[in-house]
Order: sequence, then C-alpha cells, then structure tokens
Amino acid sequence: MKSKTLYIRWKPLIISLLISVGTGAVSGFLTQSNTFIFQNIKKPPLAPPGALFPIVWTVLYILMGISAYMIYTADYEEKSRALWIYGIQLAINFFWTIIFFNLRNYLFAFIWLLLLWVSVLFMLTEFRKINKLAAQLQIPYFIWITFAAYLSAGIWLLNR
Repeated sequence: MKSKTLYIRWKPLIISLLISVGTGAVSGFLTQSNTFIFQNIKKPPLAPPGALFPIVWTVLYILMGISAYMIYTADYEEKSRALWIYGIQLAINFFWTIIFFNLRNYLFAFIWLLLLWVSVLFMLTEFRKINKLAAQLQIPYFIWITFAAYLSAGIWLLNR
C-alpha cells in the first residue's frame, strides 16, 4: 500500500494565515483603546476574563487560516464559492469588534453576531463538501461564536 506524502504549499499557507490572523490583528488594533469597557460592563454568568479573548481568538484565526488554505489547495472545481463565503464571514467578524467596542452598540453587535453565526454555518457547510478536515477545523470557531452570541445577548440585556 502506498502512503500519501503530505505536501505543503508554503506560500499559500503563509498568505492564508496572514489574511486570517491579520484580520484579527487589525481589528484588535482598531479597538484596543476601547477594550477596557469589557471590565466595566455588567456581564452574564460564565463570562471569561478579558485576558482570555486574545488567546482564544489567535488560536481560532490560525485554525481559520489553515482551514482556508486546505480549501484553496483542494482539487475541487467549485471551491471559489466556499472561499467567497469564508471572506464574507471574515469581514463580518472584523466589524463585530468595532461595533461592540468602538460604537458600544450592544444590540447591533448581538444582531451582527447572529449574522456572523449564520455565515460561519454556511461556510462550514461549503467547506464540508470540499474537505471534511477543513470543516472540522472551523468547529471550535463555530462553538466560540455560539458562546459569544450568548455573551453578547447577555451584555446587551444587562447594560440597556
């Protein structure tokens, strides 16, 4: 039995990681002066400490980048649709932090997060058609977005 050799295309992998991690870094940079509000608002039960968020998001952006790379390098004719959905959800993700931290519009942030949740669900569905492992790498992100929706709704309700 022949074994499959893992072949990594480094340039697309690095670009994919730069896109995903870079999106989070730029969003974080644009909101860094307002992240103190998380410490000063009422939060629902189970809200983690603010210091945990950058760690979790960095891991999730790395997983997103690897997953998108797997789709990009897949031998699948209709992968452009999946990559477009990936790009759309990444843009929605980018603006959530600005809406929440800079605009402090918690209701709109919650609604925007629901839009992100739906877009990630669509992305998962499309990725699964192409590469199951790429879709599975997005599951922690989907779970985190679900938890973030709970937090966002709670923050909106407690801080009206």
